[in-house]
Amino acid sequence: MSVLVENLTVRYGDLVAVDNVSFEAPTGSVTVILGPNGAGKTSTIEVCEGFRTGQGHVRVLGLDPVKQHRELTNRMGVMLQGGGVYPSARVKDVIKHFCALHGKGANPTELIQLVGLSARSKSTWRRLSGGEQQRLSLALALAAKPEVIFLDEPTSGVDIDGRDVIRDIILGLSQEGTTVLLASHDMAEAEKVATHAVFFKEGKILASGDIESLASARKRLRFTSTPGLVTAELAVAVKSPITVISEGLYEVASEPTPQLMTRISQWLSDNQHPLLGVDMGTENLEETYRRFTRSPQ
Repeated sequence: MSVLVENLTVRYGDLVAVDNVSFEAPTGSVTVILGPNGAGKTSTIEVCEGFRTGQGHVRVLGLDPVKQHRELTNRMGVMLQGGGVYPSARVKDVIKHFCALHGKGANPTELIQLVGLSARSKSTWRRLSGGEQQRLSLALALAAKPEVIFLDEPTSGVDIDGRDVIRDIILGLSQEGTTVLLASHDMAEAEKVATHAVFFKEGKILASGDIESLASARKRLRFTSTPGLVTAELAVAVKSPITVISEGLYEVASEPTPQLMTRISQWLSDNQHPLLGVDMGTENLEETYRRFTRSPQ
């Protein structure tokens, strides 16, 4: 287990930012940390990186992130959302410098090519776009040839092509056995790379584990019809609760079956409402997250 967090609590004065949380990030996994601003995600990750202290038991690669920080620094990569690069530093120079500092044999030219900045290698940090700055920050984190890497909103402000580049890098790291801990608000993008998830809310963890198990292969049926249906009457007719997802979009809290679809169609027809579309599939990451955050804990 590359990252182990047990009963972690982080306080800022009287404020409990992280409240007795526990989770694991298996070796070689891509674990996404999800939750709203102020949920405790960043504080938790900073403890794992050794940049903040807390109460509890935390181990990264078997090391205490604070007491054995120097040893851990040589084996981990950290990508901060703010970047932290001197404004006049040039892409090639700063990557070359980081590779030399880590001394792991990372090739600066190959890293520049990997993150898609070859055409911008002589540009300064201040002249890069937000997405290009993100890619440079990722290259700096990769200079350590890390066994575990922490990524804070790696696709924030990145265009479609840049997202493809970052996604391929993350998947490649995982395939090579590197453990990736990813904090993100972009659930659609995270779902393309993540194997595990941790759901934060108000300093607590609502759920954690592999994404497939969290979703429990939960199937759902959604249909589109007239906005403002009397869902209470429809629920009685189909013998399942109905949720309004958005205007004209409804979800039935039941496994999709031909019989259920027939009851829905019949009720809509009897009440002179059209059936405009049907979507039957398994729950995605965002739907899983919303289900846990809606549920009483």
